[in-house]
Amino acid sequence: MAEVIYNDDSIRSLDWKEHIRLRPGMYIGKLGDGSAQDDGIYVLLKEIVDNSIDEFVMGTGKTIEITLSEQKVNVRDYGRGIPLGKVIDCVSKINTGGKYDSNAFQKSVGLNGVGTKAVNALSTSFTVQSYRDGKTKKVEFSKGEIVNENPVIDTTQRNGTAITFYPDESIFRNYHYIADFVESMVWNYVFLNTGLTINFNNQKYFSERGLYDLLSKFNKPEEIRYPIIHMVGPDIEIAMTHGQQYGEDYHSFVNGQHTTQGGTHQAAFRAAVVKTVREFFKKEFEAADVRSSIIAAISIRVQEPVFESQTKTKLGSQNMGPEGPSVATFINDFVKKELDDYLHKNPDVADALLKRIMQSERERKDIAGIKKLANDRAKKASLHNKKLRDCKVHFNTTHEKRYETTLFITEGDSASGSITKSRDVDTQAVFSLKGKPLNCYELTKKVVYENEEFNLLQHALNIEDGLDGLHYNNIVIATDADVDGMHIRLLMMTFFLQFFPDLVKAGHVYILQTPLFRVRNKKETIYCYSDEERKNAIEKLGNKPEITRFKGLGEISPDEFGLFIGKDIRLDPVILKDQTIKSLLEYYMGKNTPDRQQHIIRNLRIEKDEVNEEPKVITEEVA
Repeated sequence: MAEVIYNDDSIRSLDWKEHIRLRPGMYIGKLGDGSAQDDGIYVLLKEIVDNSIDEFVMGTGKTIEITLSEQKVNVRDYGRGIPLGKVIDCVSKINTGGKYDSNAFQKSVGLNGVGTKAVNALSTSFTVQSYRDGKTKKVEFSKGEIVNENPVIDTTQRNGTAITFYPDESIFRNYHYIADFVESMVWNYVFLNTGLTINFNNQKYFSERGLYDLLSKFNKPEEIRYPIIHMVGPDIEIAMTHGQQYGEDYHSFVNGQHTTQGGTHQAAFRAAVVKTVREFFKKEFEAADVRSSIIAAISIRVQEPVFESQTKTKLGSQNMGPEGPSVATFINDFVKKELDDYLHKNPDVADALLKRIMQSERERKDIAGIKKLANDRAKKASLHNKKLRDCKVHFNTTHEKRYETTLFITEGDSASGSITKSRDVDTQAVFSLKGKPLNCYELTKKVVYENEEFNLLQHALNIEDGLDGLHYNNIVIATDADVDGMHIRLLMMTFFLQFFPDLVKAGHVYILQTPLFRVRNKKETIYCYSDEERKNAIEKLGNKPEITRFKGLGEISPDEFGLFIGKDIRLDPVILKDQTIKSLLEYYMGKNTPDRQQHIIRNLRIEKDEVNEEPKVITEEVA
């Protein structure tokens, strides 16, 4: 074996852009193609908008414009504008920025001088233009390198900064922005910054009542147990109510950052609510009964926050600032005073809250016996669970591959076999369904324990007590693209929406796209996911290529399947928009309503299958 030489020449220093491009995950978390809310392309957009938000927080620039088209992103604010002599430094020199001046940005949002530079380094084209006091300067970059620097010239434009960038396709493979995810981000910005207007693709977003509006938008009056309680104080805002759903639903923020994984502030709020409610009613309720079905949003501002990752999805700070109280004490004192006062002043709300707690207590006791039996059964089954082919890495660890962890939920032995043989055993697990699962619509959570398959799935995911211990970041429903497969998809989505809605709201549930056709000649093979792709492939290959239609996942060989669940995997996220879960499930999974019948009739069409030369009936899927 050759000797490995380790000397002065072995030590290499990377400049800022090389390091960001070599280790992008250190700066923006996982890369992804845009099918997940926390994929890198959304972090890039967020880092630019965060700087504009900081200008608003400082009292300038009440409007931000965001334009998204194909792969181009443009953000224009009307703040003070970057000082013209520092335009290049602010977007290309690490640890350069205005956020080190604690008087200017004591509780800022961005990445302390790293964020914009990361966007610059990870973009094939990055243009920054500052407008300041009748003058403007524009600089163009590519992958962090200056390609064009314009001199300072006069302008009539209002003060502010405009940034345009194209994420690098060599880093973000096959990426695409999903407008729903960007819209969700924009709504959060306006909820957290009352008085701010964001124009996203020519649509206006604005909020007058902050977190109250956030809860109102996603929860209809008939689905909550009492009016939303809205509490506002220096550096803290809370909105809360209880709903009809299972589990706990939190939206938590620190300095405007959406902490999707919670942290010390969310934990402190959960504890403070239980403590305050117990003291108000003078009864030692179970904590789970108090918090069951809670819907809440909390936002705090912390000086010099400490996050558990560079992308700031979980707060680690123990204190509100170097000289401030602990996060737990600050939140507990605020909730104790404000919530206790509110309940005393609003006895109807207090009564509704008590009834919700008592209902949760009854439900918990009702399933206690069967829950114990089912859990004992599941623990025994987990040692030799024939339904689960587990992977080595889990999401609830600190492993560097934790974000890649995926559970494929499949139907039948043949599809499960193909995925099992071709999967990455480190990060990809398979759970095999036996036939069609039970329709859970309007059933109680008791069925999760009574139904062995559901109970085993619950334990495989490790979500019985919430998402903190979730084993897999991505839960992928992988079924055939036929009528039966679509039905299984709907039944599984009903299961998650009915009993574990947080899983969907947090962006963990996906549908696997697999190719419908294989088009090939002797030199090239093209897999097609739609009729349009098939036609393009035929045109490209010419001369009557061989066309194969895949009617089920089991028809795809393990070698081929590996191509579709690897780095080029195509996933459709399950996204909840403004519809409530109750109305959504009632429409699609309830009794055959006239509305649904009319929808099917309107969307029914006959199309000829050009591969098999036979007509087929298609109902366009819009769920």
